[in-house]
Amino acid sequence: MFSTVIYRNSGALNFFMATKYVSEETTPLLKEPGTKKRLTELLWGDRVTIDAGTVAAGGFIKVKARGKTGFVKEDHIGNESLLELYFIDVGQGDGVLIRTPDHKHILIDGGYLRKYQPSGKNGADFVDWKFFKDYGTKTITIDAMVCSHNDADHYGGLWDIINPDETENLDCTKVVVGAFYHAGVGWFKNASGARSLGKKENGFLHTLFDTNASIKKLLKTNPTGYQFQGEWRGFMENVAEFIPECKRLSNKTGYLHGFEENKKVSVKVLGPVEFKEGSKPVLKSLGNDSKNTNGNSALLMLQYGGCKILLTGDLNANSQKLLLEAAVDNPKEFECDIAKACHHGSHDVSYAFLEAMHAGATIISSGDEEGHDHPRPVIVAASALSGFKEVNGDVLVTPLVYSTEMARSYRLGKTYELKVRSGAEEKKLTPADKIQAYYQETASGDLNPRKRDKEFWSTYLVSGIVYGLVNVRTDGKKILCATLNEKDATWSVKTFNARF
Repeated sequence: MFSTVIYRNSGALNFFMATKYVSEETTPLLKEPGTKKRLTELLWGDRVTIDAGTVAAGGFIKVKARGKTGFVKEDHIGNESLLELYFIDVGQGDGVLIRTPDHKHILIDGGYLRKYQPSGKNGADFVDWKFFKDYGTKTITIDAMVCSHNDADHYGGLWDIINPDETENLDCTKVVVGAFYHAGVGWFKNASGARSLGKKENGFLHTLFDTNASIKKLLKTNPTGYQFQGEWRGFMENVAEFIPECKRLSNKTGYLHGFEENKKVSVKVLGPVEFKEGSKPVLKSLGNDSKNTNGNSALLMLQYGGCKILLTGDLNANSQKLLLEAAVDNPKEFECDIAKACHHGSHDVSYAFLEAMHAGATIISSGDEEGHDHPRPVIVAASALSGFKEVNGDVLVTPLVYSTEMARSYRLGKTYELKVRSGAEEKKLTPADKIQAYYQETASGDLNPRKRDKEFWSTYLVSGIVYGLVNVRTDGKKILCATLNEKDATWSVKTFNARF
C-alpha cells in the first residue's frame, strides 16, 4: 500500500529513453568526446540515460548522469544495475539511502532537522538531489522509510522529507512512502507533562507503539496516560497523516515486507530484542533514557548475493550483549562484509560484538562540533582489529575503516580585497580598512545559533566543501567503496570480494 504526499503542482520533466549503468570502477563524463575536460567522474553502477536514437561516434556516446549531460566511452556502459548504498554526511547523526538493483529505495535515518544543521543540509537534501538531479524526476519514492530510533540526530532528516512545512526546501514536488518502520520507543509526556520514554516497570519499557492506529492513539489523550511529546510528536503527526502502513521492528519481525528471504535483496530484522510480559511485547530497559533510545535501535541485515551489510543504528554495549545472548544458537548471525559502525564511533561498544560482526569494511557516521568526540580512537582501532583480514602479497585489502567526518574536506582561502558595489559605484576595501564581521554559528543539534564576531581580515573564507559521502556498490560478488577526492573531484576506490 502506498501513500502519496503531494506538495505542489509540477511541470513534466524531459525523460531520456534508455537507461544504462557504468560498468567500470570509474569513468570520466566528458564535456566533449575525446577531450580531457571532465564534467564529473562516474562510479561503477552509476545510472546513465540516453536519448532514443542516439548513436555512438568515435567510441563515445552522449548521456545524462548526475544531472549533467556529456560523453562517456561506449564500452564503459553496460546493462547491470547494482545494489547501491549512500552513507550520507549529515554531520552528527546517521543517514543511509539504499537503492536496490530493481530500483527500490530504503531510507534509514537522516540526521538532525535541516534548521539545526551547521551546513543547512541533512539526508533529505541528498535524497532530493538523487531523485531530482540524478534520476530526473520530481517524485521522491521511498519504498521503506526506517527510523532506527527516536533521537533527533536520526529522525530529523526523515521528518524534513514528509513535513509539508519544509516543501520549499525540496526541488521534488511529490513524495511517495510505501511503509514506515521504527523501533517502537518514543518520547512521551505524562499527565503532569514530565518527559520520558513512557512506563518503565520490572526492568522493561512498556509504552511501545506499532501501527498507524497506535500512533494516532498516542497523539491524543488515552487510557495509558501518555502522549507523544515535543518535536517527536510533530514527526509522528506527519507520519500518521501521510503513511498508513507503519510497523514496529524487533528480532521477532523476520523480514521487511518486499525484502523477504526469497527476494533479490533481503532485509532481515535482528533487533531490538523483544520480550513478553504476559501477552504484551516489551523491551529491556538498558539504563537511563539515552541508553534506552540508543540501545533499542533497529538492527538490520541486508543481503544481496554473497554480500551482507549490517546497519546498526546507535547500539551500545548493553544492547549488543543482549543481542549476542539472543543469538547464542546462531553465532554468525551478525557477521558481515560491510558494517555501519554503532553510535557514530562511540566507545560504548562491546568488543565481542565487533568480533561477531567481523566486518570487511566499517563506515562511521560522525560529525564536527558535536561535542561527543566521535569517532573515538579506540573504536577506530577496534573496528580494524576485529575486522576480516585479507592480505594480497604485501598489501592489506581488508579491513577498511571509513568515516564521513574524515572524508569531508574544506577549501580555505584568505581574503585580500573586497569590492562593495552600490549602483554604478564600486569601492575597494583592503586590510587597511578595519572591518568587524558579525555572524551566527549553530552547533549540530542546537536549537538556537550563537552570535559571534571577529575581525574580518583575520578569518578564512570557506571556498568549497567536499561532503564526506561514502559510496558502497556491489553486484553481490565484488564490493566497491568510494569517497571523493577534494583536489580533482575524482573517486578514491577500494574493492574486495563478498564472502558469504
